[in-house]
Amino acid sequence: MKNGVLSDLQVVSDHGEISGSDADATVKARSWDQREAVLGEPKCIICGRYGEYICDETDDDICSLECKQTLLSRVAKSKLQVRPQPAIRLPVADECYYVNDSGNRSCSDSSSDEHTEKLRKKLDICVEGGFLPAPILSFSSLNLHLKLVQNIEAAGYEMPTPVQMQAIPAALSGKSLLVSAETGSGKTASYIIPVIKKCADCRGTPNQSLKKPLAMVLTPTRELCIQVEEQAKLLGKGLPFKTALVVGGDAMAKQLYRIQQGVELIVGTPGRLIDILTKHEIELDDVRILVLDEIDCMLEKGFRDQVLQLFTALSQPQVLMFSATIPEEVKKLASSVTKDVVRISIGMQNRPNQAVKQLVLWVDSKQKKQKLFDILKSDRHFKPPVIVFVSSRLGADLLSNAISTATGIKALSIHGEKTMSERRDIMKSFLVGEVPVLVATGILGRGLDLLSVRQVIVFDIPNSTKEYIHQIGRASRMGAEGAAYVFVNEENKSIFPELIKILKSSGAVIPRELANSPYASGSFPTSQGPRKRKYGR
Repeated sequence: MKNGVLSDLQVVSDHGEISGSDADATVKARSWDQREAVLGEPKCIICGRYGEYICDETDDDICSLECKQTLLSRVAKSKLQVRPQPAIRLPVADECYYVNDSGNRSCSDSSSDEHTEKLRKKLDICVEGGFLPAPILSFSSLNLHLKLVQNIEAAGYEMPTPVQMQAIPAALSGKSLLVSAETGSGKTASYIIPVIKKCADCRGTPNQSLKKPLAMVLTPTRELCIQVEEQAKLLGKGLPFKTALVVGGDAMAKQLYRIQQGVELIVGTPGRLIDILTKHEIELDDVRILVLDEIDCMLEKGFRDQVLQLFTALSQPQVLMFSATIPEEVKKLASSVTKDVVRISIGMQNRPNQAVKQLVLWVDSKQKKQKLFDILKSDRHFKPPVIVFVSSRLGADLLSNAISTATGIKALSIHGEKTMSERRDIMKSFLVGEVPVLVATGILGRGLDLLSVRQVIVFDIPNSTKEYIHQIGRASRMGAEGAAYVFVNEENKSIFPELIKILKSSGAVIPRELANSPYASGSFPTSQGPRKRKYGR
């Protein structure tokens, strides 16, 4: 960069001033080396990343020497006014391209594939079962509606997470997906953004005519449905995109009326949706995308028949399936739901969120309440707001009352027997900070983005390590550090082997009693001791 404005070894500070050419101020060679731009910062005219430098010949913001060369090449071509050539791919940061040793860019498929695999390896992304587009590095590369991009920025999404990098372009390509990523990694936006874009593309400009649903999201709990619909409304604001929430506990007539007025997306639980479909005529033949969130839970016995019944009512939609835990049997069942499923996994499969520190305590059943009270009364250990997970509805009610009585800390319970209105009020009180402790059954263990929660206490460890992974995952969202206190004793012996594997993989400290338990290896000693030899008659 010449004319004394900015040389190739000089950089511009955040205030636009030259900061020198020392070793620490070397201009970025490639756009890949540059970070994403945050709100209010200049953006590279070529790739949209942080526009750290100014091109001396054009005065445009650029991120690296690579994008400078691309910019000058474009300028030169426009000056020559040559006849249009066959389209070539410009080297933006979100595309997969390869630069050879001489500095020339190669567009060969093999080179692109090689670069894509290197990128996936760096992001810990694994793709199985088919070809998918390369991961994107910014939302701006997705050719989204301007309003959708603005909504994404307003919602606080600065740059996509690894699961969003791969799942969003894959979903937009029309592929059916089975996606596994740790709790709190941003899976909801990974399917909501493609759903909104496809619905908005189909609708065009808003109109008052009756519109059939174009997409459907099914989740196992009412709370998760509420959260998904709220996020969909937030990201779809200002676009031809309306939603309907269909869950038990609310008046069916209101939900039916909403659908009949014309919506693009239905978010619901399988049971309530089937109730509406069997009692009323609703046309679902235009549904193009079916999302099954928490797919491992949705294909268990309690939901499987309902999900398959709804799937058969649709006309071969694209199916997007997501969860933090996807066992092998779920992979087989998912493949039977729809053909040609491509699997995406981020990081280690079926393992806890690494941002959650697990503190496992060996506590006898009779001492669990007192241990809980000690934690809640400790300034060092109590970090509200806190979720305490228990195994039963009655246990949730009794324990919340005991906490309030013994510690003076306000605590409420939430479970499936409470009305929808009660559950909404309780969640609101908890999320705004009026209630420091919430005692919950597994209804809060799945998928919820409880952004303010950084601590959970697993009072009753579930019988499945899969559910355990989801519960402790509530303590971390989008990589934020959190902690999970876990109470364990011999009543939980059936999960000892798997629990020890999880703790070892996470680097957590294993209590001596757990490590030395005869049940730790999975071999269960018989209750009958060795037979004594008889002497005489």
